[in-house]
Amino acid sequence: MAAPEQNNSYYEATVSRPQYAALDRSMDTDVCIIGGGYTGLSSALHLANRGLRVVLLEAGAIGSGASGRNGGQLYGGQRQDVDWLEGQFDHDTARRLWALGNEARDLVKSLIDTHSIDCDYTPGIVIAAHRARHVDDYHELADKLSRNYQEPGIEKLDRDGLAALIGSHAYHGGYVDWNNGHLHPLKLALGMARAAHGAGADLFEHSRAESIEHRAERHHIRTALGEVRADRLIIATNGYLGNLVPGLAAYIMPINNFIVTTESLSEQTIADLCPRRVAVADSRFVVNYFRFTRDNRLLFGGGENYSRHLPKDIAARVRPRLVAVYPQLAEARLDHTWGGTLAITFNRMPHVGHLTPTCVFAQGFSGQGVAMCHLAGQLLAEALTGKSERFELMSRVPVPRFPGGRWLRWPGLVAGMSWYSLLDRL
Repeated sequence: MAAPEQNNSYYEATVSRPQYAALDRSMDTDVCIIGGGYTGLSSALHLANRGLRVVLLEAGAIGSGASGRNGGQLYGGQRQDVDWLEGQFDHDTARRLWALGNEARDLVKSLIDTHSIDCDYTPGIVIAAHRARHVDDYHELADKLSRNYQEPGIEKLDRDGLAALIGSHAYHGGYVDWNNGHLHPLKLALGMARAAHGAGADLFEHSRAESIEHRAERHHIRTALGEVRADRLIIATNGYLGNLVPGLAAYIMPINNFIVTTESLSEQTIADLCPRRVAVADSRFVVNYFRFTRDNRLLFGGGENYSRHLPKDIAARVRPRLVAVYPQLAEARLDHTWGGTLAITFNRMPHVGHLTPTCVFAQGFSGQGVAMCHLAGQLLAEALTGKSERFELMSRVPVPRFPGGRWLRWPGLVAGMSWYSLLDRL
């Protein structure tokens, strides 16, 4: 399991971290969880609440991977829209999968409320069309969600309505969904860790799982200084899987995404630009996503690379995208720049399943992990405790391997992603 690169993010600058010890001994437990992001933390909380002994191993610090670096946008539904789902599955399965995605969003809201997690939750996400030809499609989708899926709180936006809501004329229209929202993702992760630890889970930081052996009907997980012997095992590493479980690596592709924040802006500037403080995601293949923080900064994400490392000058990658949306902020100082690794699947649907009868995994959330990771953690806990109906629904979704195998898949991904990125600019 690879450890995350150094993180100089706005999120890290605005939290006070609790410290969890590194594993330095041998332990026996009911369930070992590898990965201290949303999926692992959710699994730990739900299992501990069922009275099981839980040990969680994190290679870096809790939430230091994608769970503590992302854009903070909380969506319902699936990464693929309802039209895609209806084209791939029968009507009932499509509706159940979409409903499961809404359950994921609602679960996060419930966890925030139940465990008093102060993570700056704010309602409203705009889906913005950067091409005029996308507007009709978005309006049809909004109508379909309201009419066929009985989703309230979705409003169609023309160009002027969108500009009035977000203070930019860069887009042609779209819709806003008030059921969705945005939050401080690292505060959420640390709140989940506090809840899991309070429920009795043992959390260990800086305890990278170096090897896994399955023998004598138990799982033996070794770290640099210790070992965990567990009856059941959860793999929740996502984009930081590395070579820990080679059989899973072929189903996901780690990619890097970049975010910046401006200096703190005046209240008047916020009132002029985005008085309702909605978040935005646009229709580009390499998506721009942005929102205003509680302390009046524009947090703007955009651009990605497909190498093993983050670029040295993230600001140079993101600033042109920011200025194209908000030219009035061209001179704003950028106070924080960072990046992180997420994992995509070939069809952008989560990859969930069993490795053995007592070992389960979830990965490949493809940019929708704030909601889906928490649900996946709950489903993994259910699968290991005899209640697997929802887990089985997700695990039956076919997720193809990336073509080219372990060594040749990367060049194919780079070529394909670069082509679609070029289409964004044409």
